[in-house]
Amino acid sequence: MQIFREKEPLIQAIQKIKSEGKSVGLVPTMGALHEGHLSLVSNALKDSDQVVVSIFVNPTQFNNPEDLEKYPRNLEKDLDLLKTEPGDIWVFTPTANELYGEQVLSESFDFEGLESVMEGKFRNGHFDGVGTVVKRLFEIITPDKAFFGEKDFQQLQIVRKLTEKTGLPVEIVGCPILREDSGLARSSRNERLSSQNRKEAAFIYETLKEVEKLFGTESADYISKWVENRFKDHPYLELEYFEIADSKTLKKITEKEKGNNYRAFIAVYADEIRLIDNIALNN
Repeated sequence: MQIFREKEPLIQAIQKIKSEGKSVGLVPTMGALHEGHLSLVSNALKDSDQVVVSIFVNPTQFNNPEDLEKYPRNLEKDLDLLKTEPGDIWVFTPTANELYGEQVLSESFDFEGLESVMEGKFRNGHFDGVGTVVKRLFEIITPDKAFFGEKDFQQLQIVRKLTEKTGLPVEIVGCPILREDSGLARSSRNERLSSQNRKEAAFIYETLKEVEKLFGTESADYISKWVENRFKDHPYLELEYFEIADSKTLKKITEKEKGNNYRAFIAVYADEIRLIDNIALNN
């Protein structure tokens, strides 16, 4: 394992292996790594000659300064976890100044509406921040493929749109959601849940599985009301939003149309911890 804290040595190392005809896979992370991240790394190792894992808590994608401050950081633990993967991994851990320069600011992007629904509705400027850091990483690392988890499905679609808009020659690979035994989607935020809330949060995936069944016979409107009622009196979880949307455009649907693929998306608070999840409804 090699660790790069500055971009220039990494750029030179990548240029060298690319001159040898080797492919580069990137797994962008904000650290606090878990099995979900390792599954992305594992996919990247199978599909690339050299894997780069970036570990950078990106300030421009947090609309809540308190959330940024509380975000878990443990580089030593992250590196120990990456060492369990069988393969040569390069780790890029820049400072904000190294990545952004003097001004740590977001660029502004037009993601054709993908950014203004669901997460974008509740987290102002979040996806401009995501687009900014991903674009910087792509420009520095010049990966052939980049690997993102489907848990953040809206982010995945936005990154795909980013590559389309910027013409950056990166193939975006979506990887399946990894879940805890209870069904709860693996997330760095799970570590901040109390043991009671972690147990109760399994209710989120249970609900999505029921939605998947209902989607065969019921309307999107009926299912949305059913989900709202299901969470209404839950003593530990508060529903922020639930939507059934077109998988490609992320637009909320009123009626199902033949030939289109749909997903259900959900955001829930367990105390102050915000959890998101989604499920494919018809592949």
